[in-house]
Amino acid sequence: MQGWQIDTERLYLRRVTLDDADLLLAVWNDPAFIAHVGDRGVRTKEEAMEAMRTGALQLYADYGYGPYAMVRREDGVRMGICGLFKRDNLDYPDIGFSVLPEFCGKGYAGEAAFAVLAHARDDLRIEKLTAIVSPGNAPSIGLIEKLGLVFVDMLTMPGDDEAICLYSKRLGQD
Repeated sequence: MQGWQIDTERLYLRRVTLDDADLLLAVWNDPAFIAHVGDRGVRTKEEAMEAMRTGALQLYADYGYGPYAMVRREDGVRMGICGLFKRDNLDYPDIGFSVLPEFCGKGYAGEAAFAVLAHARDDLRIEKLTAIVSPGNAPSIGLIEKLGLVFVDMLTMPGDDEAICLYSKRLGQD
């Protein structure tokens, strides 16, 4: 990692800024995101900027991590987000990712997620990582398991009605 950028073979990951409000708006309104993560109710660029101020930008300020824009090296196209999140009801950060539909199935989420996991372990020295996922989201569950996280329990997040899967992994220096 150099500065606030994580480099992979095909991508670089960087902190999102308010200039990425259009990217977050697209992610949050992607039908797959709404189905598996939830409807944020963010419909305009202005609403996205406000959500970023109280979400991503606050995470960076409070914890030194948050979501990272996934940017394809070859052409600078932003394809989604991958990063670390801190939930009030979880003791450890969770890894999350969302790729826009036109970039799904090409291994970008996995490439980004392995880099974020290494960043969490090596740079941030996070001792344990979690992941939360809808039980019907087979592609995300597959990636979470490839990352080495194991199923722990079902839990219901505050404000939600349906239980989701909780995974975790201890991040030793492996």
